[in-house]
Amino acid sequence: MEHLIEKLIEEALFEDIGPGDITSEAVIPDEVSSTAEIIAKQDLVLAGVLIAREVFRKLDPWVQFTPLAHDGSRVQSGSIIAQVQGRTRMLLAGERVALNLMQHLSGIATLTSRFVDALKGSRAEILDTRKTLPGLRALEKYAVRMGGGRNHRFGLYDGILIKDNHIKAAGGIIKAMAGIRKKVHPLLKIEVEVKTLDEVREAMAAGATMILLDNMQPALMKQAVGIVGERVLVEASGNVTLDNVKAIAETGVDFISSGSLTHSAPAADISMKIK
Repeated sequence: MEHLIEKLIEEALFEDIGPGDITSEAVIPDEVSSTAEIIAKQDLVLAGVLIAREVFRKLDPWVQFTPLAHDGSRVQSGSIIAQVQGRTRMLLAGERVALNLMQHLSGIATLTSRFVDALKGSRAEILDTRKTLPGLRALEKYAVRMGGGRNHRFGLYDGILIKDNHIKAAGGIIKAMAGIRKKVHPLLKIEVEVKTLDEVREAMAAGATMILLDNMQPALMKQAVGIVGERVLVEASGNVTLDNVKAIAETGVDFISSGSLTHSAPAADISMKIK
């Protein structure tokens, strides 16, 4: 994780600064120092404050970065998230990259927290998906956790999920399950995506240990949960919104996954001001 963050920061800074910040170098003498404040301009759930610190430290290890709020905390509009002290050129050179990362990750954490709040009182938990920006998956899934959500599998290598295209390519759920049984350890969980009640029954008969209800209406989901009973865990996915997530939870599913947590979260409004 640390190596990934370091590489990401290096590439982001090079993309933004290139051979140099020509504006700051022309306007501000190198020896001038300043204090800046990073400020929340909306109510948000914070994620990425320590990553922002590493952005400034990559530019100048002598920069003093003092967090005043921690990741996962609910921050009110107008609150100071952190103070940064150091050479003014370095503060301005790191500003955009630090804010871009904090805004994106805090936006994910904030949206996730709204889903979590909507599910209070139900048994269901909100999960993310693999619908993440290339290269940012680890950070985006971290932001989901800061918002109170849980992570689904990280990639294709750490969880078995037989989806509709697998089923079509294999020639059906039974054949797909048979292929999996030949290749993997018998104790590994096998999740199967289904779209109909008949597919629910077929997946259960084939030995699925988790069922993914894909794009079902709540009334149909409730019937599916009744078929499954308490034998395996049930996940719901597909067109999940803040408006319908409570109704989905009321069907009795264990998990609700939504790609919108990461691919559609609006950036949080955060700014940096030189004092």
